[in-house]
Amino acid sequence: MLKYCVRRPLLYRLGRAGLLKRLGMADLGAAKETKSKRDPKEKESGSHKFVLKTPKGTRDFDPEQMAVREKVFDVIKGCFKRHGAVTIDTPVFELKDTLTGKYGEDSKLIYDLADQGGELLSLRYDLTVPFARYVAMNKIKAIKRYHIARVYRRDNPAMTRGRFREFYQCDFDIAGEYDPMIPDAECVKIVAEILTELELGDFVVKVNHRKLLDGIFAACGVPPEKFRSVCSSVDKLDKLEWAEVRKEMVEEKGVSAEVAENIGSYVRLSGGTEFAKKLAEDEKLMSQGAAKAGLNDMELLLEYCGVFGVLDRVSFDLSLARGLDYYTGVIYEAVLKGSGEELTAPKTGETVGVGSVAGGGRYDELVGMFDVKKKKVPCVGVSLGIERIFSIVEAKSRRSGEKIRTTETQVLVASGQKNLLTERMKLCNQLWAEGIKSEMSYKRNPKLLNQFQFCEENQVPFLVIIGEEELKGGFVKLRNTKTREEVSLKREDLGREIKQKLADLGKEKLASA
Repeated sequence: MLKYCVRRPLLYRLGRAGLLKRLGMADLGAAKETKSKRDPKEKESGSHKFVLKTPKGTRDFDPEQMAVREKVFDVIKGCFKRHGAVTIDTPVFELKDTLTGKYGEDSKLIYDLADQGGELLSLRYDLTVPFARYVAMNKIKAIKRYHIARVYRRDNPAMTRGRFREFYQCDFDIAGEYDPMIPDAECVKIVAEILTELELGDFVVKVNHRKLLDGIFAACGVPPEKFRSVCSSVDKLDKLEWAEVRKEMVEEKGVSAEVAENIGSYVRLSGGTEFAKKLAEDEKLMSQGAAKAGLNDMELLLEYCGVFGVLDRVSFDLSLARGLDYYTGVIYEAVLKGSGEELTAPKTGETVGVGSVAGGGRYDELVGMFDVKKKKVPCVGVSLGIERIFSIVEAKSRRSGEKIRTTETQVLVASGQKNLLTERMKLCNQLWAEGIKSEMSYKRNPKLLNQFQFCEENQVPFLVIIGEEELKGGFVKLRNTKTREEVSLKREDLGREIKQKLADLGKEKLASA
């Protein structure tokens, strides 16, 4: 105890390095730090050093990128609301047990958090499992909801290929007991509507059925306990050649070469309504109850897609598997075909315009996993791969030369004479009170030419100009930035006139669209 009382003051007086020197010991940590190369990005704040960067697999978004994202979100939300969906929100982290065992081989990508107060927590991997937990916990029997939020995956990030550890998902789900395939067909319709409205290019919505896949596996001789594992291999056919998938089945999943070949004879097929009829004639396949039930659903789904006017966008594709364990019925994935025109995202350099942009399916048993009485609530939904969509919209905008507007300012209050700051402030206050998006220069005596240039560069449609003459006469000038036309207006009429001109501008844009 005496030794402790003597040494502690020494440590306080001499510091770590001084105390070690007094004791004749080397400060190995300091020596190692001295020898290490300095990162040019390192900044010093006192004695603390850090690298100024975003965490691995994450990124910042500048105003232009955020403007693109808001535009895309508005289209997606508009579609979801048009179909009668409500919105909810859930915590960004869940109890670890809530997420465990729901994602198959991808469970290793879940971010676990350090124990904080007795609860083992993980960051949400997607929005579907938290939704199922929400439905079960609140004893909801039916809901049509959308949810737009960030999710997290401990993946190896590939920023140039649009793979991140933090990214947005946009989910639309229908929960409840309904007649077969009606909600499922509406999900396909929603995907088609959104991709068409965003003008992303030619696309196809691939559809398949988990029961049909299970029936194929059974007919080909795969043991039931290996269905999910083989399914995860089939799911890679959109990225790998059949030879590589076959090799994985044989060498890693323990499937015989003959069984793998039998599977390959099915999962490389695709088509439409005629293809479904052809499968119905396959006696070996139809001897499997699961396959027959799955095919009946698919025929109904294709019929309803025809009624909704999207059948020309749908492909019945047996290679579609969707690797997540919780799918139980129809599954689908929207894929951009590309137009032969290569698009490159300006910030990341990734090639965009082709590949998967949405996926989903039916998961009838997931809610029951969280219910004490194992009561099931059938669900079906779709999730949009919003990061790729953002990249495509941004790349198209850049290529067209279109300037992305980052503000919604409708009016700049300007003056060309000195000592009119308070008058500009009064005008701004008047316009804000009338709900008009307005701003002004923060300089006391700004140059009028600079204010004109600001409006042109930032696409502000109108300027309100005040000077000594206008102040004495009780009027202001309203200037159209594009045409440079000016009109004089009484101050009390200003708000009404601006709103009318903004409405006229809106009509012109609609007419030219």
